[in-house]
Amino acid sequence: MYRDGWVRWLLGGAVGTWTTDTVMPGEGFAYWREVVCQAVLNVATHGRDGGFRGSISGADFGGLRVAAFDSSSHEIERSRHLLARAPADHYLISLQRRGQSRITQEGADFPLDPGEIAVIDGQRPFRIAFPAEVSRVVAVVPRRMLEARAPWLRRAPGRRIGAQAVYADLARAHLCHMADHGAALNEAAAGMLADNLCNLLALATGGAEGAEANPEAQTAAIVAFCRRNLADPELSPQRVADHFGISLRTVHSRFARLDQSFGRWLLAARLDACAATLRAPDQAGSGIAEIAYRWGFNDLSHFNKCFRQRFAMTPRQWRLGP
Repeated sequence: MYRDGWVRWLLGGAVGTWTTDTVMPGEGFAYWREVVCQAVLNVATHGRDGGFRGSISGADFGGLRVAAFDSSSHEIERSRHLLARAPADHYLISLQRRGQSRITQEGADFPLDPGEIAVIDGQRPFRIAFPAEVSRVVAVVPRRMLEARAPWLRRAPGRRIGAQAVYADLARAHLCHMADHGAALNEAAAGMLADNLCNLLALATGGAEGAEANPEAQTAAIVAFCRRNLADPELSPQRVADHFGISLRTVHSRFARLDQSFGRWLLAARLDACAATLRAPDQAGSGIAEIAYRWGFNDLSHFNKCFRQRFAMTPRQWRLGP
């Protein structure tokens, strides 16, 4: 009786939200077990009915499904029996937002703390325990989609990506954006996010092998990191190299793929950010110097000269508009 909405979501790519608040008291765990765990993840569920609460919202991104879960304590398990009855052809990517999970898959057994990401092979038995209230984002990624970028995942199931690991921040941002804003994304944006997520997971799990196999993805990750740190006047090729654990030569070669040097790219990106801020209605009270310093410039005369060269007018003329 509970499954119809989820089946429509699975087959039709709809966006939906479900919660135990909509069922009768005492039926919350049965609802969770049937709708969420069996229909979505094909797992057995262990826990207690009394006082159980949970909610889930999900969206489909062209075969890659993402759902945000919040629930009370319980456990889920995919046994060999379940696998034999309904083979899985995907990976589960689990981002811990709040609380802790305990993940066991073959030889791997580890806790997952807030900010960490687990890559779980859906074709092998696993067990996940949630000892207390938990909030997480789960992506169901088709096997072919992820293994095309990260074939090494076949060799070792149950991987953890630490909160401070290289590429973890970008992968986390993609998962959260897809979970929180799935309904607002058009098909092109959703497809790009799904591709980027798989590239980031390949980079995060593959180390040097992943970067060598995905130079375009690594370049995109480096550019994304730089965009997020435009306001830092200390942003430099060395800082980028240190963050990603790569050589300065690699940093410069990645920008060369964009037909840019690091310095030219950074200057253009900061000027574009300043130009957008100068014309933003909510920034009318901010001074030109304040905006320039905000975006990483530390020499106002240099900023004015570069702005005039790029936009053929002064920052003040630009702010006033045509």
